[in-house]
Order: sequence, then C-alpha cells, then structure tokens
Amino acid sequence: MNAAVVSSFSAPPRYATFADPQPAEGELIVNVTAAGLHPIVRGLANGTHYGSTGLLPFIPGVDGAGRLEDGTRVYFGSTRPPYGTFAEKAITAKWICLPLPDGLDEVTAAGIANPGMSSWAALKSRAKFAAGESVLILGATGIAGKLSVQIAKRLGARRVIAAGRNAQALEELKSLGADAVISLTQEHDALVSAFRDEITENSVDVVLDYVWGAPAEAVLAAIAQKGLKHVSARIRFVQVGSSAAPTITLNAATLRSSGLELLGSGFGSASMDEIVQAVREFFEVAAKTPFQASLKTIPLRDIESVWNNPERDARIVFQP
Repeated sequence: MNAAVVSSFSAPPRYATFADPQPAEGELIVNVTAAGLHPIVRGLANGTHYGSTGLLPFIPGVDGAGRLEDGTRVYFGSTRPPYGTFAEKAITAKWICLPLPDGLDEVTAAGIANPGMSSWAALKSRAKFAAGESVLILGATGIAGKLSVQIAKRLGARRVIAAGRNAQALEELKSLGADAVISLTQEHDALVSAFRDEITENSVDVVLDYVWGAPAEAVLAAIAQKGLKHVSARIRFVQVGSSAAPTITLNAATLRSSGLELLGSGFGSASMDEIVQAVREFFEVAAKTPFQASLKTIPLRDIESVWNNPERDARIVFQP
C-alpha cells in the first residue's frame, strides 16, 4: 500500500510503499479517507514527544476517519506500531473504532477529533468541570484553543477568558463565545496584572494551558497571594500542551499560598476509556450543532513538501 513513512527523526516523512497491515484478533482494517496532522503527530515523527519509542521505520498518524470493509463510516485510533493512520489502510482495535454519527463528515471528524478531545477530556475528566464555572484558556488562538472556547461554552461555562498572541484571532474568538480576551504579547508585569484582575474580579475555576512557558508562569504568578489572612479559592490548572516552552520556573510559595491544583491531560494522565468517551461525546454534540474549525485537505502524496511549511491558521487533513 501507499503510505507516509518516517525513516529518520531528522527528516520529513516520505510517501512510499509499505507492507499492508494484517489484523490480529480484536483488530479491524480501515480504508483511510482522512487523517489529521496534529502536534502530537509531529512530535512522534521527530522523536520529541514522550510517547516516542525511538523505533524506525513507522507510519505516522494517531487517528483518522475511514470506512470498514462493509462500508461503515468510522473514526478510529492507531494502536499497533509500526502502523499509523497516514496510509491507504490502517489497523485499529475494535474498542477505539467509533461509528461516525450522521451529520459529521470524515474530513471534519479527522480534523477536529484530536484538538476537540484535548479540551473535552481536560475539562470533563481531569478538571471535573461543572456548568457555571469559569475557564481561562492559554493559547486560545490555535485550532485546539478555538475549539476549547466553543466547547467550554457548550458545557455551560459562566465565563470564558481567551488568551493568545494573535490579535485578529482574539477578536474573532469573541464571536465564538469568549467573554474576555487577554493578549500574551504584553510585558510580563502587565500580563500578570491582567490575569490577576480577571482572577480577583470575576474568579477563575479552571485554566486550560496549551502553551506552558512564560504565559503559564504569568498566570501562576497572578494566582499566588501575599499575606497570611486570605482565603484561597480552588483553581484547577490543567496542562495540555507546551507550544511556548517545555519547562517553567515555579515558586514553591505559589502552591502554599493559593488553592492551585496542577493537573496534566493527555495520553497517560487520562485513561484511554476517558479519551474514547470524550471523542464520542464531542462527536455527538458536533453532529447536532457543528463547531467552527479551519481545516485544509492535502493529498497524502504531498506530505514531504508541506511537512516543514504547515498551515498556521488551519489544521491539515491528509487524504490518501
């Protein structure tokens, strides 16, 4: 079959032939029609993601949409190396293969499942979010961030604060449900002040962090409190991505002086059952009332030429 193949962590995947997958007991073969290029896919393909095994060669791609041999339209996840989803055929386990609801096409499902799941699982499974709570989103101008604004509102958020660097995208987020926006381009002290004003005046129950690094440090500084007589509200800080930096500096007093709870959300911190359930629920909502998301389809054979020049404002969806 034809597939994208990673043979080196320092080079883009190449379009080449690869042995067809052979299903074992409990597995299915999917004829792939669409597969999204998510940040985790890039991280695994260059060996930097914590899920990388270091084994070569392999087919990249962690999820996709396609059709079973009987024609059933499905969303599925990749479960057995070296086979990923950037191929004409993919192998998947039955338990991570979900029929697509009517009203949700395969390209859309492949493009929004991973970014949508990231905030759905973070809010419901990790933060135990309840309707009426408020959410601050760091990195809200990316594809996942834009979906998270919409998802938080659909789940009943009282207030959604969107923080990002793209001024135009921040303004657009107001029409998607953001009640307030904060620019991450501000100088550190001004940024801390802006976060602190939001936290003290309107309260923040959950922080969804897609960026880490300096923006996360600014939020944590805003959460920290001085004095010995204050009462600290509970704030669940859920770490989802690290597009700004992989590390931060955290003052120990921040944890002791506040109601801060640090959580992670991803493969390993959220169970696979929770992740599959998040996708299932997300799809049910998306099929009834579509989410706004920018997607761009590209033939899989062109993967090498576009790998190092990704779309900044859209999620690429490869089609075999």
